[in-house]
Amino acid sequence: MDELGRINRGARYALAFVFVYHGLVPKILWLDPLETAWVANHAIPVPAGVFALLAGLIEIAIGLSIAWLRGSLAPVYIAAVLLIVLLLDAAFFAPATLAGAFNPVTTNMAALALCQVIRSSQRSLAR
Repeated sequence: MDELGRINRGARYALAFVFVYHGLVPKILWLDPLETAWVANHAIPVPAGVFALLAGLIEIAIGLSIAWLRGSLAPVYIAAVLLIVLLLDAAFFAPATLAGAFNPVTTNMAALALCQVIRSSQRSLAR
């Protein structure tokens, strides 16, 4: 595998880790109070634990598809859209979270940069 292929794979695994970790740890293993507050802020008619479990499973599925479907950019595009939507959502519904440590701005922007690295390197590899 050439250098560009290693860059692509490393970026894919890093982005996949972000999604798997955020789906598993604060949503499934230890329900974070911010997750519960998020559900309450949106008046979702499902218990926060159930909603978090479903959202966590979706995030894990996206992460695994990013890692396993290395020939496809579709899961990367899905991840990028979700990262943008969730960042905007945090800005409107929980603006105080934008100023905290490890906040959605820094996390989502770094993950979006990984999406760009994957997209660019994948296109170059295809040529």
